[in-house]
Amino acid sequence: KSSSEFDDLEIEKKLRSINKPAVKIIKTIHGEQYGCVDFFKQPAFDHPSLKNHTYHYKMRPVWNGMREKKKNNTANRFGYLWENGVGCPIGTVPIKRVTKEELLRLNSFEDNYKPRGSWNTTAYDPNNDVHSDQLHFAVARTPNTGMSFNGATMELCITAPKVQPTQFSHSRLHIQMGDDFIQMGAAVNPILYKDNLPRSFVYTKAGAKSCYNSLCDVGMISVRQDIPLGLVLEPISHRGAKRSYYATFGLIKDQANGNWWFEFDSGAEEIGFWPAKFFGQSSGNEVEWGGEVNSASLPGPEMGYGIFPYLDMRFDAYIKRISILDANFKFDDKVDYLDSFSDDNRGYKVLDELHSGFPEAGHIIFYGGPGLDT
Repeated sequence: KSSSEFDDLEIEKKLRSINKPAVKIIKTIHGEQYGCVDFFKQPAFDHPSLKNHTYHYKMRPVWNGMREKKKNNTANRFGYLWENGVGCPIGTVPIKRVTKEELLRLNSFEDNYKPRGSWNTTAYDPNNDVHSDQLHFAVARTPNTGMSFNGATMELCITAPKVQPTQFSHSRLHIQMGDDFIQMGAAVNPILYKDNLPRSFVYTKAGAKSCYNSLCDVGMISVRQDIPLGLVLEPISHRGAKRSYYATFGLIKDQANGNWWFEFDSGAEEIGFWPAKFFGQSSGNEVEWGGEVNSASLPGPEMGYGIFPYLDMRFDAYIKRISILDANFKFDDKVDYLDSFSDDNRGYKVLDELHSGFPEAGHIIFYGGPGLDT
């Protein structure tokens, strides 16, 4: 698409909608710039449905079930992520500053670069050459049988798969709500983040709009002044080491009002939420956990550790202690009805283990692969 005057105006308008006026600019310990934006001036508040909202920066889930699950933690325990040791001032939230070049780079990729669920993906058929999809999956997923879900959680092994500049490799939790969905997890995504480090991300599709993190008005509304989206997930696990490292993610619907909350870390820290009115339906109808990669060029990107899984937590990328919040708002940590799906076993595989040799890991999913070279 050529860059006409109209395109330039659109880009400038989009930049203004993302880079809201900041009280101050702060840097993470990795050098990225974030604007401390007034809570009420986040991009999501441009959404037409939020004209008369009553949200505020001290907002937290109302439903007791979420408050009971949360552990007591001291405030501002994520100050170490920032050069200033604190984060943003109270009443503001950190939103990454985006340059025109970064936005053009993101916009230059067509719809087939955007994340999605695996359910409409056809598996590779050696007798059919028309497997041109650039997105590939190795996931465990709920069957499409009319079930209803109000949340899901996971403990995700942090890996740093190798990717080319125009590829991504995501390890994520995905909840589908009709045509809409939310994803969250770890992304190695040079187009989004300009490096090859695993970073936290969310991706939202609501109606005709979709975006990463807070890059549009259906993005997440942040409630924390010290935890940004896009933070580097450290330490990184190394295959074969005696210890691996994981991060805890949860996407939970507040029973009291239908808002969806992003909970992070072992203390179930509430990072932000999506208003119920963003989405066309109130509950999820499908959930999946696992890897999603984009092979915009060949050889394809690695997934996990870049090797096929062997059912061993020391040597495999894994997602452990998965659970779902069912239609009755009860947590189910067995989830004993999943299907395994990889659309192309030549590059990526998944092994779903309800009863693994690692009892403390609960229901565990092993996944990964070296990528496709053809």
